[in-house]
Amino acid sequence: MIIGVLKEIKADEKRVAMTPAGVSAFVAHGHQVLIESGAGEGSGIPDKAFSAAGARILSEAEDVWNGADMIMKVKEPLESEIPMLRPNQILFTYLHLAASEELTRNLAERQVVAFGYETIQRDDGSLPLLVPMSEVAGTLAIQKGAYCLESINGGCGILLSGVSGVKPADVVILGAGIVGTNACRVATGIGAHVTVLDIDPARLRYIRDVMQGHVTTVMSNAANIEEEVTKADLVIGGVLIPGGATPKLVSRDLVKRMKPGSAIVDIAVDQGGCCETSRPTTHHDPIFIVDGVVHYCVGNMPGAVPRTSTYALTNATLSYGLELADLGYEAAIERDPALKRGLNVCQGKITHKAVADAFGMKHAEPGNS
Repeated sequence: MIIGVLKEIKADEKRVAMTPAGVSAFVAHGHQVLIESGAGEGSGIPDKAFSAAGARILSEAEDVWNGADMIMKVKEPLESEIPMLRPNQILFTYLHLAASEELTRNLAERQVVAFGYETIQRDDGSLPLLVPMSEVAGTLAIQKGAYCLESINGGCGILLSGVSGVKPADVVILGAGIVGTNACRVATGIGAHVTVLDIDPARLRYIRDVMQGHVTTVMSNAANIEEEVTKADLVIGGVLIPGGATPKLVSRDLVKRMKPGSAIVDIAVDQGGCCETSRPTTHHDPIFIVDGVVHYCVGNMPGAVPRTSTYALTNATLSYGLELADLGYEAAIERDPALKRGLNVCQGKITHKAVADAFGMKHAEPGNS
């Protein structure tokens, strides 16, 4: 199979979908790898490193699209890239289709075979290709939240850790998954007062045990969310519905009742966001203020640390990419249920139920009409 890797064109996205070690692995399996020139520069990987691993470097993105049987990317294809997709071409990337009906319909119309990293799900419910980026985003969330709370950015001017004789900030984390756990670890580590909400008592017990009791855990419901969010200095939105749109846990009215100069970091914005006032922003223009509350809603947060993120991501994607290349997608999804769950769109059909439900579209199991 011929695998294509492109230079990402989404604003401020400097990650790349494959490392030289990944190229070596595909070549060792008898495949060819085409890489657009400059694809790895943002992650500190020069073209010569890819060439040395056995890749063929192409100067034009269009040549990579046209020559590849499978495209491996980091982010979803943008409007200018859609026309280059062709029927039966495999697209393997983060898709987050529940946040974009237009992209969902475009992929169906192009008759591609589109797998979303974020929807590859094992039998135990874990999301192996989302975990590494969730770790990065959760860790970064506290750093970005601290930035939002600085007075120069419209924040109330509070230091998360506090100092001797001055109380620390109140940090509220919505969701106790990978994002929430990592945000909790960092926030607690620097001395903030942290409260974590989730609907799963087992996850709350886990976080309380791991943090050795240095965190408050609260069951997530409307009343508790209202109580905690209105007294928070910083709210981290780390809620996830695999493949589906994020529930709006923080209403516009609730934002109005938050403390002036408080902040929201909505990590879930790439799935629509868990706050009604959230809208996607970029690394160059990351924040906006609504009703006195600073919002940070960058949809590709791990792109802020592309070298770490690239290596963490490709460590996770490589085995699945090789499986698709070695077996072809039809045999691969029959052998691996996790990959089958990751198939979002296939030859005009919407094959992920949460995506179909998000837009009231017809859902079809892979291979069925």
